[in-house]
Amino acid sequence: MPYKLSAALSAHSSDVRAVVAPTDDLVLSASRDTTAIVWTKAAGSSFTQAATLHAGSRYINAVAYLPPAPGAPEGYAVTGGQDTVVNVFALPSTKGEPNFSLLGHTDNVCTLHTAEDGTIISGSWDKTAKVWKDFQLLYDLVGHQQSVWTVLAIDGGQFLTGSADNTIKLWKQHKNVRTYPGHTQAVRGLALITDIGFASCSNDSEIRIWTMEGDCVYTLSGHTSFVYSISVLPNGDIVSGGEDRTVRVWRDGECAQTLVHPAISVWTVATTPNGDIVTGCSDGIVRVFSPEEERWAPADQLKAFDDLVAAQALPAQEIGDIKKSDLPGPEALTQLGKKPGEVKMIRRGESVEAHQWDSASSSWQKIGDVVDAVGSGRKQLYQGREYDFVFDVDVKEGAPPLRLPYNASDNPYIAAQRFLENNELPLSYLDEVVRFIEKNTAGATLGSSGSQFADPYTGASRYQASQATASAGASDYQDPFTGASRYRAPSAAPTPPPAVSTGNDPWTGASRYSNNATSPVMPPPPLATSTNVVNVIPVRTPLSFRQAHVSAMQAKLYQFDQALRNEISTGYLAMYPQELNLIDETFTYLAQAVSHPLDPPSKKLTSNHIDAIIQLLERWPQSQIFPLMDLSRLVLAFCPTAYTDPALRTRFFAALFKGASWNEPWSSPLPKQRETNTLFLLRSLANVFQDGTTLKDGAWVQEVLDTLGSVPYVVLTNSLRVSLTTILFNVSCTGLREMLTVSLRNQLVALVLEILNSEKNEGEAAYRALVALGDISFAAKEQSHPLLPEHQNTARQVLAGLTSTFPEARIRDVSKEVIALF
Repeated sequence: MPYKLSAALSAHSSDVRAVVAPTDDLVLSASRDTTAIVWTKAAGSSFTQAATLHAGSRYINAVAYLPPAPGAPEGYAVTGGQDTVVNVFALPSTKGEPNFSLLGHTDNVCTLHTAEDGTIISGSWDKTAKVWKDFQLLYDLVGHQQSVWTVLAIDGGQFLTGSADNTIKLWKQHKNVRTYPGHTQAVRGLALITDIGFASCSNDSEIRIWTMEGDCVYTLSGHTSFVYSISVLPNGDIVSGGEDRTVRVWRDGECAQTLVHPAISVWTVATTPNGDIVTGCSDGIVRVFSPEEERWAPADQLKAFDDLVAAQALPAQEIGDIKKSDLPGPEALTQLGKKPGEVKMIRRGESVEAHQWDSASSSWQKIGDVVDAVGSGRKQLYQGREYDFVFDVDVKEGAPPLRLPYNASDNPYIAAQRFLENNELPLSYLDEVVRFIEKNTAGATLGSSGSQFADPYTGASRYQASQATASAGASDYQDPFTGASRYRAPSAAPTPPPAVSTGNDPWTGASRYSNNATSPVMPPPPLATSTNVVNVIPVRTPLSFRQAHVSAMQAKLYQFDQALRNEISTGYLAMYPQELNLIDETFTYLAQAVSHPLDPPSKKLTSNHIDAIIQLLERWPQSQIFPLMDLSRLVLAFCPTAYTDPALRTRFFAALFKGASWNEPWSSPLPKQRETNTLFLLRSLANVFQDGTTLKDGAWVQEVLDTLGSVPYVVLTNSLRVSLTTILFNVSCTGLREMLTVSLRNQLVALVLEILNSEKNEGEAAYRALVALGDISFAAKEQSHPLLPEHQNTARQVLAGLTSTFPEARIRDVSKEVIALF
């Protein structure tokens, strides 16, 4: 009988990175949501969530099972993750707290396995494996040159390890007795095969079967991308899962069945004693598949799963070059497939469908709709949702393209951040991805609907927990098997894409992303006709930078704190217990405030929380303060009552300016570290001037503007310029609600005019400064308090030159409105 869905277990809120199924009635799963879950079922029932294990404060990437022992009659769950600790829980562990914590690894624990005698082996990005017995360290297995991605306990004294250095090693106790070369990419999974030896899978998309003596018996080829996990069924069949969305069942050297999943990645597979298959995916769901009809899910659930798979969008590049007119119609599906996994495309009306041959059921299974690289005036389906655009991003020549979904209403930084997190790519690529989105979509601009949340040139949080910066060194989380990201090209003869004049691809250092997009023009302000004149000025709603991935920010901050704590020379810089409590409370508040902005937490943050942030900003190295700078951005947006004290506010702003090295000499290009911290500073200040802000005591605002005006505008990058002009625009919005003091208004006008006169390249910065001038002029006329004559004369001259430099309709039209207000 073919495998079909038996159960879908939904409780995790992020990717399921590891599963293990030691019995027919027990499944353990580990997730990036920082938890592991114990799933159990009674006879004749379905799986239920028996316990949630609080396995760490960051991603949990590995899980294993220890058989029953004294003190644990139901056995133990063993977990590992980014906090570097191996935690052991006596089941059922309804309280969810570990009984033992095994310390020793210095980087992400990404793999675990156990032997029947209770021995535990763990593998880590620190390039070592460790063997534990009786919850104590027994051996360090040192010899791999890169991360240890997979481990296998043959028994209590023999172990296999697979690494990003492309090798497998056999160990007897702590001695390396054999090395198995052959894979051309990182080795990701290992499994014992009775009477032969073992199987391995790799990012080179192949599965190899080995004897213990080192002979490669045969190779299984069929996956079209990285193979992450492998397991063996009781009958000897091999099960594998990977980046091509599939789980494949291999029998006698051939692919017997392909199970397509409605997710980007099948991270992990496991098998049960009764022959079922358990999978964990990037969609956060644990699924059980069974070959026995009595264990299949009800017919409506099977149909719903098939419909979800069929609703997936596949880029044309993943299937191959196609021409719609050459494709057959649905009648082609009446012909039998030639081999398991064969893909056939058909034309159904104006759409193209991809179907895959399932030999187990002797039928074609729809696996998705083939879409263009970008939107073509219609919505694109991706993971069951509709998007305006679905891009293919080539991270490196020869490597599989990654899919980047985007809606025109999205904040580009949020979309780029989500893309990097989902694909474990570091922050150093964020600006490149955002520029790619901006180039190929119509970005939101000031005055557009929802513009306070969609800044096409800047955005919100700029990093993920796995980011790397130029100066953070080894403490940053980057995938060590490539030194940057988990993607490295398999050996192939690459065909370089066309050169793009806008810069280098951060993944390859050479060509940029591969796509078929044109460069749409950003949408203009409302059009004016002879019968219907629509003015832009005044724009009363300030812009804010409120979006964030709070858990990622928290993980990065705690990672840096741990790195400082681990070094004798920097231990004194780490957070004190009271500071740690206050920062914890700050993140708890912000997590709810960001996710439920209309229902903020009742317990507000206080000056004590602000003081703790200031202390860290003043104490930590500048290479590691960017999560603190980003945290400040959110605090200033969501907690205005916490920093109303003038002295505290002055200290806070001073610490932020110091974090951006504001008073140090300026030169172009800015170091990336300084650019990052400066961007967070400017976004933070933009968040200060919101609807509830009052400027009755304008002295502090003048001080801020005076400090901002001290920087040479020409050294600022485009994104910094847009952020700076957003601050000025937000202050101008405040001037529409209350009359600014003469000195403050004059200072604001002078700074806006200086920017408008200096800006020659960045149209969005010019536009925001122009709208700020319009708001100021509108308020001056409305309040019967005209601008100084010299400012009006300068403005006329500047605006005449501005429309020549930026011949955009929106700048021309708003310039006319501003001049009419003088």
